[in-house]
Amino acid sequence: MNEHQFEKIKNGKGFIAALDQSGGSTPKALAAYGVSEDSYSSEEEMFDLVHEMRTRIITAPAFNGDRILGAILFEQTMDRKIEGMYTGDYLAEKDIVPFLKVDKGLASEENGVQLMKPIDNLDETLGRARERSIFGTKMRSVINEPNTTGIREVVQQQFDIGKRIIASGLVPIIEPEVNIYSENKEKCEEILREEILNELNALSEDQYVMLKLSIPTKANAYKDLVEHPRVLRVVALSGGYSRLDANEKLQENDGLVASFSRALSAELTASQTEEEFNDALKEAVDSIYDASVNKV
Repeated sequence: MNEHQFEKIKNGKGFIAALDQSGGSTPKALAAYGVSEDSYSSEEEMFDLVHEMRTRIITAPAFNGDRILGAILFEQTMDRKIEGMYTGDYLAEKDIVPFLKVDKGLASEENGVQLMKPIDNLDETLGRARERSIFGTKMRSVINEPNTTGIREVVQQQFDIGKRIIASGLVPIIEPEVNIYSENKEKCEEILREEILNELNALSEDQYVMLKLSIPTKANAYKDLVEHPRVLRVVALSGGYSRLDANEKLQENDGLVASFSRALSAELTASQTEEEFNDALKEAVDSIYDASVNKV
Protein backbone atom coordinates (compact mmCIF):
# COMPACT_ATOMS: atom_id res chain seq x y z
CA MET A 1 0.00 0.00 0.00
CA ASN A 2 1.23 3.48 -0.86
CA GLU A 3 2.03 5.18 2.47
CA HIS A 4 1.75 8.72 1.07
CA GLN A 5 -1.73 7.99 -0.31
CA PHE A 6 -2.78 6.29 2.94
CA GLU A 7 -1.71 9.34 4.94
CA LYS A 8 -3.38 11.74 2.51
CA ILE A 9 -6.73 9.93 2.70
CA LYS A 10 -6.50 9.63 6.49
CA ASN A 11 -5.43 13.17 7.36
CA GLY A 12 -5.45 15.33 4.22
CA LYS A 13 -7.72 18.33 3.66
CA GLY A 14 -10.15 18.08 0.78
CA PHE A 15 -12.80 15.78 -0.63
CA ILE A 16 -13.25 12.78 -2.91
CA ALA A 17 -14.71 13.30 -6.39
CA ALA A 18 -17.14 10.60 -7.55
CA LEU A 19 -16.71 10.07 -11.30
CA ASP A 20 -18.03 6.53 -11.35
CA GLN A 21 -21.34 6.58 -13.26
CA SER A 22 -21.56 3.19 -15.00
CA GLY A 23 -23.63 1.62 -17.77
CA GLY A 24 -27.07 2.28 -16.34
CA SER A 25 -26.42 5.85 -15.22
CA THR A 26 -24.12 6.97 -18.04
CA PRO A 27 -26.93 8.23 -20.35
CA LYS A 28 -28.26 10.37 -17.48
CA ALA A 29 -24.79 11.73 -16.77
CA LEU A 30 -24.28 12.59 -20.44
CA ALA A 31 -27.74 14.17 -20.69
CA ALA A 32 -26.97 16.38 -17.68
CA TYR A 33 -23.76 17.35 -19.47
CA GLY A 34 -25.78 18.35 -22.53
CA VAL A 35 -25.14 15.27 -24.68
CA SER A 36 -28.46 13.71 -25.74
CA GLU A 37 -28.98 10.03 -26.51
CA ASP A 38 -29.31 10.76 -30.24
CA SER A 39 -25.67 11.94 -30.18
CA TYR A 40 -24.45 8.33 -30.12
CA SER A 41 -25.62 5.11 -31.74
CA SER A 42 -23.78 2.45 -29.75
CA GLU A 43 -22.58 1.70 -26.22
CA GLU A 44 -18.99 2.10 -27.43
CA GLU A 45 -19.71 5.64 -28.68
CA MET A 46 -21.51 6.41 -25.41
CA PHE A 47 -18.50 5.36 -23.33
CA ASP A 48 -16.16 7.31 -25.63
CA LEU A 49 -18.22 10.43 -24.97
CA VAL A 50 -18.33 9.91 -21.21
CA HIS A 51 -14.56 9.36 -21.18
CA GLU A 52 -14.15 12.68 -23.01
CA MET A 53 -16.28 14.31 -20.30
CA ARG A 54 -14.28 12.74 -17.48
CA THR A 55 -11.00 13.60 -19.21
CA ARG A 56 -12.11 17.22 -19.43
CA ILE A 57 -12.83 17.25 -15.69
CA ILE A 58 -9.68 15.40 -14.62
CA THR A 59 -7.32 17.51 -16.76
CA ALA A 60 -8.85 20.83 -15.65
CA PRO A 61 -6.61 23.09 -13.53
CA ALA A 62 -9.08 23.13 -10.60
CA PHE A 63 -9.07 19.33 -10.42
CA ASN A 64 -5.87 19.00 -8.42
CA GLY A 65 -4.42 17.42 -5.31
CA ASP A 66 -4.54 20.64 -3.30
CA ARG A 67 -8.30 20.35 -2.82
CA ILE A 68 -9.17 16.85 -4.03
CA LEU A 69 -8.06 13.87 -1.96
CA GLY A 70 -9.19 11.15 -4.36
CA ALA A 71 -11.40 10.26 -7.31
CA ILE A 72 -13.69 7.23 -7.76
CA LEU A 73 -13.62 5.75 -11.25
CA PHE A 74 -15.82 3.44 -13.29
CA GLU A 75 -14.07 0.28 -14.53
CA GLN A 76 -13.88 1.49 -18.14
CA THR A 77 -12.34 4.76 -17.02
CA MET A 78 -9.65 2.84 -15.11
CA ASP A 79 -8.82 0.85 -18.25
CA ARG A 80 -8.60 3.94 -20.49
CA LYS A 81 -5.85 6.52 -20.80
CA ILE A 82 -5.59 10.27 -20.31
CA GLU A 83 -2.75 12.03 -22.14
CA GLY A 84 -1.08 8.67 -22.75
CA MET A 85 -1.29 7.44 -19.14
CA TYR A 86 -3.74 5.06 -17.52
CA THR A 87 -6.25 7.15 -15.58
CA GLY A 88 -5.06 5.92 -12.18
CA ASP A 89 -1.46 6.85 -13.00
CA TYR A 90 -2.56 10.25 -14.32
CA LEU A 91 -4.48 10.96 -11.12
CA ALA A 92 -1.56 9.83 -8.97
CA GLU A 93 0.69 12.27 -10.87
CA LYS A 94 -1.72 15.04 -9.81
CA ASP A 95 -1.53 13.74 -6.20
CA ILE A 96 -5.15 12.52 -6.36
CA VAL A 97 -5.74 9.03 -4.93
CA PRO A 98 -7.55 6.71 -7.38
CA PHE A 99 -10.46 4.47 -6.35
CA LEU A 100 -12.54 2.02 -8.40
CA LYS A 101 -16.27 1.25 -8.27
CA VAL A 102 -16.49 -2.56 -8.15
CA ASP A 103 -20.17 -3.31 -7.54
CA LYS A 104 -22.42 -4.54 -10.36
CA GLY A 105 -25.53 -2.62 -9.36
CA LEU A 106 -28.44 -3.28 -7.02
CA ALA A 107 -30.71 -6.26 -6.49
CA SER A 108 -34.47 -5.82 -6.15
CA GLU A 109 -35.73 -4.41 -2.86
CA GLU A 110 -36.33 -6.87 -0.04
CA ASN A 111 -36.71 -6.14 3.69
CA GLY A 112 -36.66 -2.43 2.89
CA VAL A 113 -33.18 -2.53 1.32
CA GLN A 114 -31.40 -3.26 -1.92
CA LEU A 115 -28.37 -5.51 -1.58
CA MET A 116 -25.62 -5.56 -4.18
CA LYS A 117 -25.87 -7.96 -7.08
CA PRO A 118 -23.18 -10.70 -7.04
CA ILE A 119 -19.71 -9.48 -8.03
CA ASP A 120 -18.66 -12.56 -9.97
CA ASN A 121 -15.30 -11.34 -11.27
CA LEU A 122 -14.13 -9.51 -8.15
CA ASP A 123 -10.71 -11.17 -7.83
CA GLU A 124 -9.87 -10.51 -11.47
CA THR A 125 -11.02 -6.90 -11.18
CA LEU A 126 -8.96 -6.34 -8.01
CA GLY A 127 -5.88 -7.78 -9.72
CA ARG A 128 -6.31 -5.40 -12.66
CA ALA A 129 -6.95 -2.52 -10.25
CA ARG A 130 -3.61 -3.13 -8.56
CA GLU A 131 -1.91 -3.06 -11.98
CA ARG A 132 -3.65 0.26 -12.73
CA SER A 133 -2.38 2.01 -9.55
CA ILE A 134 -5.76 1.90 -7.78
CA PHE A 135 -5.62 2.51 -4.01
CA GLY A 136 -9.12 1.43 -3.01
CA THR A 137 -12.60 0.43 -4.14
CA LYS A 138 -16.21 1.52 -3.71
CA MET A 139 -19.45 -0.48 -3.63
CA ARG A 140 -23.00 0.73 -3.04
CA SER A 141 -26.14 -0.67 -1.42
CA VAL A 142 -29.35 1.24 -0.67
CA ILE A 143 -31.47 1.43 2.49
CA ASN A 144 -35.07 2.62 2.12
CA GLU A 145 -36.75 1.53 5.36
CA PRO A 146 -35.69 1.08 9.03
CA ASN A 147 -35.82 -2.71 8.81
CA THR A 148 -33.16 -4.11 11.14
CA THR A 149 -32.93 -7.44 9.29
CA GLY A 150 -32.47 -5.74 5.94
CA ILE A 151 -29.95 -3.18 7.19
CA ARG A 152 -27.96 -5.93 8.93
CA GLU A 153 -27.86 -7.89 5.66
CA VAL A 154 -26.62 -4.81 3.79
CA VAL A 155 -23.83 -4.15 6.29
CA GLN A 156 -22.78 -7.80 6.52
CA GLN A 157 -22.60 -8.13 2.73
CA GLN A 158 -20.56 -4.93 2.49
CA PHE A 159 -18.07 -6.01 5.16
CA ASP A 160 -17.79 -9.59 3.88
CA ILE A 161 -16.75 -8.31 0.47
CA GLY A 162 -14.75 -5.52 2.07
CA LYS A 163 -12.57 -8.06 3.87
CA ARG A 164 -11.76 -9.73 0.55
CA ILE A 165 -10.76 -6.34 -0.82
CA ILE A 166 -8.55 -5.66 2.22
CA ALA A 167 -6.91 -9.07 1.74
CA SER A 168 -6.08 -8.08 -1.84
CA GLY A 169 -4.13 -5.05 -0.60
CA LEU A 170 -6.74 -2.36 -1.35
CA VAL A 171 -8.92 -0.21 0.92
CA PRO A 172 -12.70 -0.63 0.50
CA ILE A 173 -15.13 2.26 0.60
CA ILE A 174 -18.24 0.72 2.12
CA GLU A 175 -21.34 2.59 0.93
CA PRO A 176 -24.69 1.65 2.50
CA GLU A 177 -26.63 4.65 1.19
CA VAL A 178 -29.71 5.71 3.12
CA ASN A 179 -32.29 7.06 0.68
CA ILE A 180 -32.61 10.78 1.49
CA TYR A 181 -36.31 10.60 0.61
CA SER A 182 -37.05 7.84 3.12
CA GLU A 183 -39.85 8.87 5.50
CA ASN A 184 -37.85 7.23 8.31
CA LYS A 185 -34.37 8.39 7.33
CA GLU A 186 -33.18 9.19 10.85
CA LYS A 187 -34.32 5.81 12.21
CA CYS A 188 -32.55 4.06 9.31
CA GLU A 189 -29.38 5.94 10.27
CA GLU A 190 -29.63 4.91 13.93
CA ILE A 191 -29.86 1.23 13.01
CA LEU A 192 -27.14 1.56 10.37
CA ARG A 193 -24.74 3.19 12.82
CA GLU A 194 -25.08 0.31 15.30
CA GLU A 195 -24.68 -2.37 12.63
CA ILE A 196 -21.57 -0.69 11.22
CA LEU A 197 -20.07 -0.33 14.70
CA ASN A 198 -20.57 -4.06 15.31
CA GLU A 199 -18.66 -4.89 12.12
CA LEU A 200 -15.91 -2.34 12.76
CA ASN A 201 -15.32 -3.66 16.27
CA ALA A 202 -14.77 -7.15 14.81
CA LEU A 203 -11.99 -6.02 12.48
CA SER A 204 -8.35 -6.68 13.36
CA GLU A 205 -5.82 -3.90 13.92
CA ASP A 206 -4.40 -4.17 10.41
CA GLN A 207 -7.78 -3.91 8.66
CA TYR A 208 -8.97 -0.48 7.54
CA VAL A 209 -12.13 0.58 5.73
CA MET A 210 -13.61 3.83 4.54
CA LEU A 211 -17.31 4.63 4.81
CA LYS A 212 -19.45 6.54 2.33
CA LEU A 213 -22.75 7.54 3.92
CA SER A 214 -25.69 9.82 3.28
CA ILE A 215 -25.39 13.05 5.25
CA PRO A 216 -27.24 12.24 8.49
CA THR A 217 -30.48 13.92 9.50
CA LYS A 218 -29.07 14.59 12.97
CA ALA A 219 -25.77 16.46 12.86
CA ASN A 220 -22.76 14.42 14.01
CA ALA A 221 -24.86 11.23 14.27
CA TYR A 222 -21.87 9.36 12.84
CA LYS A 223 -19.26 10.83 15.18
CA ASP A 224 -18.41 7.36 16.59
CA LEU A 225 -17.75 6.11 13.08
CA VAL A 226 -15.59 9.11 12.15
CA GLU A 227 -13.44 8.52 15.24
CA HIS A 228 -13.26 4.72 15.02
CA PRO A 229 -9.64 3.45 14.77
CA ARG A 230 -10.52 1.00 11.93
CA VAL A 231 -11.99 3.79 9.78
CA LEU A 232 -9.59 5.59 7.49
CA ARG A 233 -12.12 8.27 6.52
CA VAL A 234 -15.88 8.86 6.42
CA VAL A 235 -17.11 10.59 3.27
CA ALA A 236 -20.60 11.76 2.38
CA LEU A 237 -22.59 11.35 -0.81
CA SER A 238 -24.85 14.15 -2.02
CA GLY A 239 -27.67 11.66 -2.62
CA GLY A 240 -29.83 13.98 -4.71
CA TYR A 241 -29.40 17.17 -2.68
CA SER A 242 -28.38 20.27 -4.62
CA ARG A 243 -24.77 21.32 -4.11
CA LEU A 244 -25.88 24.23 -1.93
CA ASP A 245 -28.01 22.03 0.32
CA ALA A 246 -25.42 19.23 0.44
CA ASN A 247 -22.68 21.68 1.38
CA GLU A 248 -24.79 23.26 4.13
CA LYS A 249 -25.68 19.90 5.65
CA LEU A 250 -22.09 18.68 5.33
CA GLN A 251 -20.73 21.65 7.27
CA GLU A 252 -22.76 20.63 10.31
CA ASN A 253 -20.88 17.32 10.60
CA ASP A 254 -17.38 17.37 12.09
CA GLY A 255 -14.87 15.14 10.33
CA LEU A 256 -17.22 14.32 7.45
CA VAL A 257 -15.91 15.23 3.98
CA ALA A 258 -17.68 15.16 0.64
CA SER A 259 -17.69 12.49 -2.03
CA PHE A 260 -20.08 14.17 -4.44
CA SER A 261 -21.00 13.19 -7.98
CA ARG A 262 -23.98 15.16 -9.34
CA ALA A 263 -23.33 18.01 -6.91
CA LEU A 264 -19.81 18.32 -8.35
CA SER A 265 -20.65 18.20 -12.06
CA ALA A 266 -24.20 19.59 -12.21
CA GLU A 267 -23.21 22.91 -13.78
CA LEU A 268 -20.74 21.50 -16.34
CA THR A 269 -21.87 21.26 -19.97
CA ALA A 270 -20.34 20.11 -23.24
CA SER A 271 -21.13 23.44 -24.91
CA GLN A 272 -19.10 25.54 -22.45
CA THR A 273 -15.86 27.10 -23.61
CA GLU A 274 -12.73 25.92 -21.83
CA GLU A 275 -12.76 29.10 -19.75
CA GLU A 276 -16.44 28.70 -18.83
CA PHE A 277 -15.98 25.02 -18.03
CA ASN A 278 -12.88 25.59 -15.90
CA ASP A 279 -14.53 28.48 -14.03
CA ALA A 280 -17.67 26.40 -13.29
CA LEU A 281 -15.59 23.44 -12.11
CA LYS A 282 -13.40 25.68 -9.94
CA GLU A 283 -16.48 27.17 -8.28
CA ALA A 284 -17.83 23.69 -7.54
CA VAL A 285 -14.48 22.37 -6.27
CA ASP A 286 -13.88 25.41 -4.06
CA SER A 287 -17.36 25.31 -2.48
CA ILE A 288 -17.24 21.55 -1.80
CA TYR A 289 -13.71 21.86 -0.39
CA ASP A 290 -14.82 24.66 1.94
CA ALA A 291 -17.81 22.63 3.15
CA SER A 292 -15.55 19.64 3.78
CA VAL A 293 -12.86 21.56 5.64
CA ASN A 294 -14.55 24.55 7.29
CA LYS A 295 -17.17 23.41 9.80
CA VAL A 296 -19.81 25.55 11.52
